[in-house]
Amino acid sequence: MSSVPVQIAAVDGVLRVTLDRPSHKNSLTPTSVRAIVEALERSAADDALRAVLLTSSGPDFCSGADLVAANPEAGERPRVGNLQRRTAVEAHRLIELLTTIQLPVVCAVRGWAAGLGCQLALAADFTIAAETATFWEPFVARGFTPDSGATWLLPRLVGVARAKELLLLGEKVTGAQAAAWGMIHRAVPDGEVDGAALALVERLARGPTVAIGLAKRCIQGALVATLTEAMEKEALALELSSRSQDFREGLAAFKERREPNYRGR
Repeated sequence: MSSVPVQIAAVDGVLRVTLDRPSHKNSLTPTSVRAIVEALERSAADDALRAVLLTSSGPDFCSGADLVAANPEAGERPRVGNLQRRTAVEAHRLIELLTTIQLPVVCAVRGWAAGLGCQLALAADFTIAAETATFWEPFVARGFTPDSGATWLLPRLVGVARAKELLLLGEKVTGAQAAAWGMIHRAVPDGEVDGAALALVERLARGPTVAIGLAKRCIQGALVATLTEAMEKEALALELSSRSQDFREGLAAFKERREPNYRGR
């Protein structure tokens, strides 16, 4: 993994994914994206993990996909449809995993979060950003259309009018403004980003992992479901979560008037 500019490690039940290419504003190469995808896919079936922390090194979070690395000038041009096929299994697969993995995902943003980097922050369950961070959707300004779920995520988070402002006009949004709009969970002073994100991910990692994962799944599914369909999924999730060890611990703690000690089981 040393040749890939992404640090991936499991520490105390938390999968820590650190974008580590500060000289390029942590832009993501196809190799980087595939490494994160593979790590998330493994984590989805790893009972030892209870949360995911997505962060970065250097002053910027992520300036998006590295278009130069993804589209080298030398050599024969790829056949028609290469971009469509590759995006589906790389950037789009990454966003899909962040929204569907049954682990809570916390994202810490400083500096720039542009393009795919912006979508990483939008797809996370909780994004904590510096008040001076900059969220930007540069697609139309660069002459091409949005990808990585931008047209799905933004209207649901900030409404259609503001989504058009960001996607069609390319307006930039600060961390403070993003929090006020409901794009992200919270904005904090620049020096408090890492501490706030770590405190939140540790809190989530101490929680009832099965119930959190199932509740996340219900929320995500409800975005495209009828009320009846959503309640059917809730009933199934309730059935599963009520069979967990953490459910029994929660009941015992309530009866004994103490804080529960959840084990993620």
